[in-house]
Amino acid sequence: MTRIAVLCSGGGTNLQALIDAWHEGMFENGEIALVVGSRPGIFALERASDNSIPAVIVNRKDYHTADEYDEAMLIQLDRHHVDLVVTAGFLSLLGPRVLTAYEERIINIHPSLIPSFCGKGFYGLHVHKAALDYGVKVTGATVHMVNHIYDGGRILLQKAVEVMPDDTPESLQKRVMEEAEWEILPKAAAMFCRGEI
Repeated sequence: MTRIAVLCSGGGTNLQALIDAWHEGMFENGEIALVVGSRPGIFALERASDNSIPAVIVNRKDYHTADEYDEAMLIQLDRHHVDLVVTAGFLSLLGPRVLTAYEERIINIHPSLIPSFCGKGFYGLHVHKAALDYGVKVTGATVHMVNHIYDGGRILLQKAVEVMPDDTPESLQKRVMEEAEWEILPKAAAMFCRGEI
């Protein structure tokens, strides 16, 4: 059984897509074993509670150094026997110890077609604003492996989404989530559970 931890910093819409896929049997021999919130009070923690998934908070602000934060994260992942880590709207950086311990076992969803509009500073609405400012006609989402380079890991899945003439960053964000992110993130997790990644 592949045990999945989902790391979140906000509302947990991608977490919900993963939970829905899990309940629909998409993961076959996988299960969501843990939700890690980056701070208290985020709605992702309520989603975990509503679905009887263990949840913990590992807040970077609670630790003096990046190494202490890494150690706290590793303790939680090890305690819950995690095989796959999914960062889904997770805005804290994972340090070298976590990246090494879970090499090729951490996947992230990014709201653009990497290598466009990615790297440091490109998260949330910033990505969609940049796409609109540049004038692209197509954007989308990418699931990739996480390594020590921002959005630099191996690309696993991508899906394109059309940009509409009257789009705002908010409307484009919503369409990219609904048409791409919520589809390809569960698909990538399922591929990992089947040993295809």
